[in-house]
Amino acid sequence: MIDKLLDAPLAVGGSTPMLLLVLVALEAVLSADNAVALASISQGLADDKLRRQALNIGLILAYILRMTLILAATWVARYWQFQVLGAAYLLWLVYQYFSSKTDADGEHHGPRFTSVWQAIPTIAITDLAFSLDSVATAIAVSTDTWLVISGATIGIIILRFMAGLFIRWLDEYTHLEDAGYVTVGLVGLKLLVRAIYPELEIPEVFVVATIGIIFAWGFSQRKDSILQGGGSTNEKLPDAGE
Repeated sequence: MIDKLLDAPLAVGGSTPMLLLVLVALEAVLSADNAVALASISQGLADDKLRRQALNIGLILAYILRMTLILAATWVARYWQFQVLGAAYLLWLVYQYFSSKTDADGEHHGPRFTSVWQAIPTIAITDLAFSLDSVATAIAVSTDTWLVISGATIGIIILRFMAGLFIRWLDEYTHLEDAGYVTVGLVGLKLLVRAIYPELEIPEVFVVATIGIIFAWGFSQRKDSILQGGGSTNEKLPDAGE
């Protein structure tokens, strides 16, 4: 299905609404691993209000960086070093997470911050690293810059909503954070392979299916505190934008 979407320009004959719908759908499908990574990073702040603030400001900065990347995409594509740097950063995040000391529950944790302004650059740079992959996919669908920008704009809103949901879910599911970082590693490896072997095309349907399986494992077990409390599922869901 995803690979068919990538052939959308040929199928829809340049229909602007359809192309925009395709771009938004791709952003939504490919944002899950990004969203859980950003949610995990924001959890490095102890206060919920600070987490929301870091996400909001961090994604505004990330949006500016995405627009810059889109406008410079043709130039960036000429230099494989950018993809290597993005891959190295994502793989470093994964290494940092799985090499961290476990807490009392035997769980790893992402980076810890003492202020919002420490978390904001990490959120923005992480989104930029993911954007090296998602922007390349978007440009494969349409070469119209304004359409790609429109899709990315809607995509960043979707990402903020999803990150807000994942902040809640990370507190509920035992394996979700681990699953998120495994998918971050997959994106990093994908960027690395693309940089080293640009002629090798990894089917998007395979990537999405693999991520889907990993996230199914991530949502497979609730934490004991949630099961014993029994009240979490009856509580009002927090606004993803809060």
